[in-house]
Amino acid sequence: MGDRVEKMNLIRYYIVLGCLMAFVKADAQVTVDAKLDSAGIFIGQRIGLTLEVSADAKSDVELPEWDSLAQVVPGVEFVRAEKTDTSLLNDGQRMMLSRRYYFTSFDSALYLMPEMDVKVDDKVYKSKPLALKVLTFDVDTLHTDSIFPIKAELAPPFDWAEWRQVIWFCVLALLMGGLLGYVIYRLKTNKPIIRRIRNKRRQPPHKVAMQKIEQIKEEKIWQSEDSKEYYTQLTDTLRNYIKERYGFNAMEMTSFEIIQKLQEVNDEEAINELRELFQTADLVKFAKYSTLINENDRNLVNAIEYINQTKLEEPEQKPQPEVIVVEEKRSKIAKWTLIGAIVVASLALLGVLIFVGYRIYMLTL
Repeated sequence: MGDRVEKMNLIRYYIVLGCLMAFVKADAQVTVDAKLDSAGIFIGQRIGLTLEVSADAKSDVELPEWDSLAQVVPGVEFVRAEKTDTSLLNDGQRMMLSRRYYFTSFDSALYLMPEMDVKVDDKVYKSKPLALKVLTFDVDTLHTDSIFPIKAELAPPFDWAEWRQVIWFCVLALLMGGLLGYVIYRLKTNKPIIRRIRNKRRQPPHKVAMQKIEQIKEEKIWQSEDSKEYYTQLTDTLRNYIKERYGFNAMEMTSFEIIQKLQEVNDEEAINELRELFQTADLVKFAKYSTLINENDRNLVNAIEYINQTKLEEPEQKPQPEVIVVEEKRSKIAKWTLIGAIVVASLALLGVLIFVGYRIYMLTL
């Protein structure tokens, strides 16, 4: 019975010992070390402190942080910290974190730098405390002209290499913004983004009018029930002819105003035929007057006779090319595609501007 109890106690001893060894081993996996660049500095100088933490690569490590000019101990101020440098060890199973902190002091004394707390997986580890000696120097009060004020911090020289990327992205943003503004303007005014230009030889007004009348005759619009469309095309053709022939804007004038204006240059017989044509057209377009086919034929003949009586035969000359713009109508699909492209371009421009702002902010720190 005694041997059995002794064996049980021995088993318990080894179990407890194994747990303690495992705890010590797990705790030993994290090491925190801190060291100063030197043991002493003069008043106003900066000193660097390097903090190194070794831990498992999968660990969550939080390094200490201070606000700028915060006092870590009375008399010692925190200045700034560099970015954390991380390196992997043992085939990526371990990691080493290294970070430099800078401190300064304006009072001569011997300071005990506090332990730095490092949190690893919600457990706090501390570094060893460090001693810092801040030294003063003798001031020659008899020769005050040898004492100079503190010099301002020197700005680093301008480096084109650092700003080259920002400049190019600014140029890109300007080009994108200009192109985007132009596309939005063209879309808003319902004009084509790309215009095709072709050369067209200028023809005399009476030939243009006769070609249009021939087209009306070929389409046989006057034989259909839609008299309004027929008289609209016929009177528009005459208005364009009168505008080009006599130089006043007949397209913006009423039929009565056109007849009054033509009385200055035409004989009464030609005007009477034209007056009858315009009166019939006004009745059809505005009073829903129904015409007969022979009446439509007569008005078409009157238009042709008026053009032949008043046409101006121009002397034979070398035809001058006229540049005209061919407007191309966009379909709904093309329009929505264009709107989508504007949205994408706007987002791209916004991204470029954010990047430029971020780079400028980082370069001016």
